Amino acid sequence: MALPAYATAWDRTWHYTFLAICVAIFFFLIAPIIVIIPLSFNSEPYFTYPMPGYSLRWYADFFNNPQWILGLKNSVIVGVFATAIASVLGTLAALGMNRAVFPGKTAILAVLISPMVVPIVITAVGMFYFYSKLGLTSSLTGLILAHAALGVPFVVITVSATLVGFDNNLIRAGASLGASPVNVFFKVTFPLILPGVVSGALFAFIISWDELVVAIMLASSEQHTLPRRMWSGIRELISPTILAVATMLIVISIMLMVIMELLRRRSERLRGIRN
Repeated sequence: MALPAYATAWDRTWHYTFLAICVAIFFFLIAPIIVIIPLSFNSEPYFTYPMPGYSLRWYADFFNNPQWILGLKNSVIVGVFATAIASVLGTLAALGMNRAVFPGKTAILAVLISPMVVPIVITAVGMFYFYSKLGLTSSLTGLILAHAALGVPFVVITVSATLVGFDNNLIRAGASLGASPVNVFFKVTFPLILPGVVSGALFAFIISWDELVVAIMLASSEQHTLPRRMWSGIRELISPTILAVATMLIVISIMLMVIMELLRRRSERLRGIRN
């Protein structure tokens, strides 16, 4: 950020002070995350600095340990299916809330996004008692449905934000040309809101990928996800393998965030928004 030539000494001082404050806050927020990454390459089973040497032994331990691989497999299965369900339900809900006008619309929207507001412990306890009546506890099906419920609000919000700048005249034009509502949706509406749908899906996947409390309440030892396995490892045996897993989760989360930012920019270009 360059300063104009006519900036005074006070302006320059405040500018650099503001940058220093921003850098300090940024470092304060990400330091606890960054410190984990080097420790995952430690050659010794200690969480201390300085490290005596570097090694990939903890990453090898992850890929050679059946329990960690089972957790990875469960996380992928639950994340993919929960994301698919949340994306479909959230997109339909956002479209309905955007187009329809009816009494109680605000209350229904509040209910849809309530999983984002209600403490996760309360949500997990409620899911446990409800799913136990249906026989869905200690099963991947119950965990998938629970994670899908947690991901729906994020899809609703992102798709609704995309629909704010949507031109409904395009739908009317498609209908006037003889296209059925289904064809109009898949050939006109869906391509334009696709960045919002994908962004919401990525948010839903991240929520499922990192979720712990619901997994503790609903999953048995055979349905352990990676966060659940990490929690068990911390309680039973603190091993640097946990740091290796955490590093991989951080890298995956960063990649998903980059993809979401690219999709956000594409969505703005499609809606004609310029920075």
